[in-house]
Formats: sequence, C-alpha cells, structure tokens
Amino acid sequence: MPQEPKQTPLAVLILAAGKGKRMMNPGMAKVMYEVNGKPLVDYVVRLAGTLQPSKTVLVVGWQKQSVIDYVSQKNNAVAFAEQNEQLGTGHAVLQTKPALSDFDGDVLILSGDVPVLTEKTTKALVGYHRTTEAIATILSADFDDPSGYGRIVRHKDGSVKKIVEDKDASREELAIKEINSGIYVFNKQKLFESLELVRPNNAQGEYYLTDVFESFWKNKWRVSAVKALDPLEVVGINTGEQLESVRGVLAKQSAL
Repeated sequence: MPQEPKQTPLAVLILAAGKGKRMMNPGMAKVMYEVNGKPLVDYVVRLAGTLQPSKTVLVVGWQKQSVIDYVSQKNNAVAFAEQNEQLGTGHAVLQTKPALSDFDGDVLILSGDVPVLTEKTTKALVGYHRTTEAIATILSADFDDPSGYGRIVRHKDGSVKKIVEDKDASREELAIKEINSGIYVFNKQKLFESLELVRPNNAQGEYYLTDVFESFWKNKWRVSAVKALDPLEVVGINTGEQLESVRGVLAKQSAL
C-alpha cells in the first residue's frame, strides 16, 4: 500500500513583546489587557494549542514577567524567547532561533494582540500554504478602509507580487482593498536564512519581518496569500476603544 505523505511539523511563534502605547495604562504589557476576564494573550495561546504544534514559542519583552507568569501557569508547553530591545518584528522573530534549533518544518507567526482570529481561518491559512507549496503565505483581508495598512499586490496566477506600504503606494495601489494582516506561515529554514540578511534601513532603525519577502521574490520563491472571510479576525488591539469593540465577538465565540 502507498504510504501517506509525511505531515510537515508546525511551530507557532506568538509576538507579545510590545508596549500598549495607546492603551489606558502604557506601563502594562499590551497583551495583558483583559477582554471578558482573560488577557488578550490567553486567546492567542489557546488558538495555538488547537493546532497541536510541535512547539509554541512566545516572544516577550515589555513587562515580560507578568506575561511569563500568566502563560506558564496556564500552559507549561509554551516556551519563551526574550526581546529585550524593541527593534521590530524581524528582530522579535530572530530571538526565537535558539528555541527552534532542533525544529524543521513550517512556522506560523501570530500576534499576541489579535484575539478574534479563529481556528478555522488559521487552519485554512496553514493548509493553503502547503497546498500551494509556498515558501511563505500571508493571511490577508479585504478592508473597506485599508488606509494605514500594507496592500497585497498579486500576480495573475494569484501569488503575491509585492506588499506595498501605505506611504509608498501609488494611486492604483492605494485603491487595493486587500491588506497584509501581519499573520504568516513560513518555511522555517528559508525564513531564518532570509532574516539574517535583513538590515534596519528605515527611519525607526528597526528590523521589519516583511523585509524577508524581498529575498523570497529575488530568489523567485512562491509567496501565497489567503483572505480571512471576516476582516475583524485580523484586527490588532491598539486602543481601549478597540478592546471594547471585540468584547461581544469574543463572548459569542466562547459560547460556541
């Protein structure tokens, strides 16, 4: 009998090092703000668990001990990587390299402040990544008002040609409604290989995770994108108002 294809291992990285600069209390770790009695990070760690990953690594930084204490008490399978300087998303992912030294497979990157993302959408993202044999797959969404977000520009075959930041977009590109959510699946080896080449050539002096895509396109490696059916699933929480806005949605999800 023919053997079934070997299942590619999955690791989940959760980026949770940021400050809540626009929240009510900027002294608190952003992911520790609560919705319906649970910190934002709780929802994301639970989501990661539903995927049964080989490894889950949480990147902590600002007020890290409060995050480590809470998560380790709830889930002892989560490992932690520390980002002691806030040098961007690319830098945050690089801090997980030691924790993934013995792992080979696909890496799903989640944001610790995106609590509404569902298991169904996340599994569709990972599945599409594998079906299209991409090096990287972006979770995108169509926003009525995409201003401020990077736009997804596609080739005719549906693969991703480029991500254009709002400030760099042409008039035609600004008209694109499909945005980059910042949630991705990567081939682990190609991700870290390309991250080593990223330089902080920007005004903030930060290492942007999105810069790895330039290396992918240069090597003609396939980048895919799949849309979340509900754009609310990919919205990050940056203000107290946004925190309030997801309360009802999360209550409904918990009741299912």
